[in-house]
Amino acid sequence: MWRLKYCLFVFLSSLLSPSVGIAQGNAAALLLEEVEYKNIPLQRRFDATVEAVNKSTIAAQVSEQIIEINFDVDDYVEQGVVLLRFKDTKQRARLAQAQAQLREMVVASKDAEIEFNRIRDIYAKKLVAKAVLDKAKAAYKGTLERKKQSQSRVVEAKQEIEQTIVRAPYSGIVTKRYVELGETPSIGAALMTGISLNQLRVVATVPQNLISLLRNGCCPARVILPNVEQPPVAGKQLTIFPIADNQAHSFKIRVELDEGQHGLYPGMFVKLELDIGTQKRLILPAGALVYRGEVTGVFVVKGADISFRYVKTGRQYSDGHIEIHAGLEAGEQVALDPVAAGILLKGSSKQ
Repeated sequence: MWRLKYCLFVFLSSLLSPSVGIAQGNAAALLLEEVEYKNIPLQRRFDATVEAVNKSTIAAQVSEQIIEINFDVDDYVEQGVVLLRFKDTKQRARLAQAQAQLREMVVASKDAEIEFNRIRDIYAKKLVAKAVLDKAKAAYKGTLERKKQSQSRVVEAKQEIEQTIVRAPYSGIVTKRYVELGETPSIGAALMTGISLNQLRVVATVPQNLISLLRNGCCPARVILPNVEQPPVAGKQLTIFPIADNQAHSFKIRVELDEGQHGLYPGMFVKLELDIGTQKRLILPAGALVYRGEVTGVFVVKGADISFRYVKTGRQYSDGHIEIHAGLEAGEQVALDPVAAGILLKGSSKQ
């Protein structure tokens, strides 16, 4: 039945578009391509969603009043810049106290060292008992330990002050702000959420019969952007989630993209294209096609004859080729510039 429909299609095409003879030199001037069967990738497309690799919500590490907010939703921030500040009066007071204690312990450790060295010299001359030397040595070690503890308290106090300053963990865009100036959030409360557009990935769901192929690494992945004029974006790493959905019996996969925005934003709907094998198809560059209303055709050149042939097309591939289901046979020559071929055909028919 299919072959009968195909033969009828070709027969009607030949009746509607008879060949016209043209000069051999004019025919030779046309850029032609021979229609042939080629092994091309067998591709499947799946619905996918863009998401950011770096997406985080910053939480409060102190419960103090917010005295400064520098950024809001949709603002771009550089890594390390200050997003907001808390009141740090208590923290700075503790730091000052810890630093004062450290200064005292520095002086005390120096005095203890001098005293230990003095007793050691006297003991060497057999003028004091061993117990006196041991006591001086223990006092010196005690001051060193207390000095170390004071240094640790200074470090902790500085860290407490740093916790009152909220910095951006990476460069990105603020997507949510949960607090206002003057509020006193509790420890662990959300402050801001941000994402980075420099590292994106897409997530899709595929049927279980493809998982064995995907795990063998056979299937290069490309992201088809919503704007068809933009070229596909190649995926560089594919991750397969190890557990299937109980209802749909499908697996979730994730494809990483190279650094850069690629015209994509988290939450966008795209298509994920996978090469899952090869297939033999009669294909032609899409630029050779002519569209006349609801029909499609090509200019076929045979020797000095040129004709317009209606064709039935199939899927168009990302490399610019399109499947031909009917209207052409392998070995026929097709004009790659349909405008030039149409002008040549029209000029020859008037002669």
